[in-house]
Amino acid sequence: MTKDITRRAFLKGLFASLAGALLAAFGGYGYARYIEPRLIHTTEIEISSTKLPSSFSGVKIVQFSDTHLSEDYSINQLEKIVNKINLLSPDVIFFTGDLIDKPNQYAYLHQISPVLGRLKAPLGKYAIYGNHDHGGYGTSVYETIMKDSNFNLLKNRGERISLLDGSSVFVAGIDDMMLGRPDFDQTFADAGSRLFTILLAHEPDAALEAKQFSVDLQLSGHSHGGQVQLPFYGPLITPPYASVYTEGLYEVDSMKLYVNRGLGTTRLPYRFFSVPEITVFTLIKI
Repeated sequence: MTKDITRRAFLKGLFASLAGALLAAFGGYGYARYIEPRLIHTTEIEISSTKLPSSFSGVKIVQFSDTHLSEDYSINQLEKIVNKINLLSPDVIFFTGDLIDKPNQYAYLHQISPVLGRLKAPLGKYAIYGNHDHGGYGTSVYETIMKDSNFNLLKNRGERISLLDGSSVFVAGIDDMMLGRPDFDQTFADAGSRLFTILLAHEPDAALEAKQFSVDLQLSGHSHGGQVQLPFYGPLITPPYASVYTEGLYEVDSMKLYVNRGLGTTRLPYRFFSVPEITVFTLIKI
């Protein structure tokens, strides 16, 4: 009788454990597939510098990145992002690349510009190329979409963002490190060491070269924060040029680097412990 009770208890415990494991597995799958990819976290960061003009103190920058429009990230989701960014009342908007996952296969190209065109920023909207923007014969497609959306597409060049009092900061955009033709010397040809300088570089590991120039802040995406992370371990895998810097804020010599986790997914439509992100930077003169 005791053996039967012990055996019954053991089997009951084993069944409960297996059932729990299956529920956790399927629950984890459902969360990673359908819940976390649709979440949006807004990260707010103050960037302070003595190089900033006083009139730029309080200027608000919004960065978004890596939408990877596809069957898994729809135009409707992009519309929600646009509405959310406009509610943040940015002065400047930066998009750091990878608009469409596969440009040559995407059936709704004509719907993108009317949505992105609704983004409002009085000091300008700027964008750069990511690897997916060049891939799939997408180079000219992306250029046309961003131009029609009133984005200033920076490709190995920079320009000043100026206020009415004549004060300015410099924003530069490097071409994609993987599929483009990045040229750092050309990108910073018009920059001055006294100007507060922001670099938009899709791949975060571009910082290893950018730190040799007078860059104060680099904004990147590309990594998706690994897209899938394990607690106490971190990202399972990161893409090329995102192995040194994967997410969040870094100090790279005298330069600050922020790696945005992006909004969409690529290869697999999952996110786990890597919530999609919009970043808000407030400039502070010190």
